[in-house]
Amino acid sequence: MSINNWKVQPSEVLNASPVMPVMVIEDAENAVPLARALMAGGIKVLEITLRTEAAMASIKAISEQVEGALVGAGTITTPEQLQAVADAGAVFAISPGLTPKLLEAANKSSIALIPGISSVSELMTGMEYGLDHFKFFPAAAAGGIPMLKGIAGPIPQITFCPTGGISPSNYNDYLALKNVACVGGSWLVPADAVKNKDWDAVTALAKEAVANAKR
Repeated sequence: MSINNWKVQPSEVLNASPVMPVMVIEDAENAVPLARALMAGGIKVLEITLRTEAAMASIKAISEQVEGALVGAGTITTPEQLQAVADAGAVFAISPGLTPKLLEAANKSSIALIPGISSVSELMTGMEYGLDHFKFFPAAAAGGIPMLKGIAGPIPQITFCPTGGISPSNYNDYLALKNVACVGGSWLVPADAVKNKDWDAVTALAKEAVANAKR
């Protein structure tokens, strides 16, 4: 069972930037300036999580107004959410886990799904659907770098984006692994900077993360 009808491939998403910002947007009016601030810092792949009421409107606004952005949705847990974010303009979706129903829906979707896994059994389930790019979540709690090294032994062909417990102090340790293409981090979009509309601070954090990344 192979997924091959996606316009944007998971490899393109995970290789677009060493760090993928995990964006929790409370006010849709902040969506476009926040996206532009991140892009000014060299990050064009954007994950807007479905944790707020403003998420859908934010995805739609960024997809329509920010040229060149790879707009994605995070915290996808159902086929209905996958369809909704595709309709809103997202070109990829990220889930914290995977289920057969979600994988089957992804097989019929026009947008790429990068599902989360925290065990080898979950990974093997995703591989049965032809997937080879995954989110490793929650990274720190699920074994972190030792776990990813352990997976790389028997299953070296899989590529990951670890998320959860990633920070400026350890993200390069993850990027040093051969099976890690990028990491997901919320430190790029601090809540106080977004609330105060301090877009220069967001751009500075993005520039620093990209400049210091060693992948």
